[in-house]
Amino acid sequence: MKQHAKSAGENAEHSRLRRVSGRHNPLLKELRQAFHRGELTSAGECAIEGVKLVEEAIRSGQRLTEVFFSESARPLAEKFLPQIGARVEILLVPDSLFKSIVPSDAPQGVAALVKIRVLSADQLLQRSDVGPVIVAVGLQDPGNLGTILRSAEAFGAAGAFFTEGTVSPYNSKVSRGSAGSIFRLPVVRITSAALIPLLRQSGARLVATSSHKGTPLPNATWTLPLAIFIGNEGAGLSRELLHQMDETIVIPQAAQVESLNAGVASSIVLYEWARHRAGSSS
Repeated sequence: MKQHAKSAGENAEHSRLRRVSGRHNPLLKELRQAFHRGELTSAGECAIEGVKLVEEAIRSGQRLTEVFFSESARPLAEKFLPQIGARVEILLVPDSLFKSIVPSDAPQGVAALVKIRVLSADQLLQRSDVGPVIVAVGLQDPGNLGTILRSAEAFGAAGAFFTEGTVSPYNSKVSRGSAGSIFRLPVVRITSAALIPLLRQSGARLVATSSHKGTPLPNATWTLPLAIFIGNEGAGLSRELLHQMDETIVIPQAAQVESLNAGVASSIVLYEWARHRAGSSS
């Protein structure tokens, strides 16, 4: 009797897998375009790929709208099925077609469209009493952005603003580099011209990072609300933006090293803020 009940349950799970094989299937086209553009779909969905990222989306309570498995990853599908809501559409895709859609060179056989909650700048600034906000200006390396989001969550930042010239937070490499932080850390896209007046109205101090001169990191002022600006990997922040900062902080480093990677520098600054907060509360 138990074996019969188990078989019935397995058959019910398997029946959720809908096999699709045509390149022009609307859901496959949606997934392909979302990966290609690195943007949300018209329905506000982000395309993600890989076992770890899909697991993180589920663990973070994100709403998966569709999940795609390659034929060879069917055992993986059977593992995931009990964790995926009953209303989520699950598609089984031929291996060659799946590989042509996802950006990874070595696909793990699972991808998904995830509904992302989009906040306004005001909503994010309402959180600025819990930690600093990161402002990414002209950052173009998705790996750097993913690292920054991961460190921002790890060290207690309130969220991140992505301004002009910055790669989309919904780029698949950003999502992967964030290791799931993109699902939990509020992110808002806005221009610097629109953001700075809002930061001023909120009473935030504006701080820039520099590889050359400024207040040594251990001597920086960390009072909240605080906005930490991270500039372009090569050019940094523009002079116009630097003139609007309240403080420029520099990470002490060996003279022969020109600068630190933006992701590394941001992580060090965020760690220093978290260390200061822990010291102040003890």
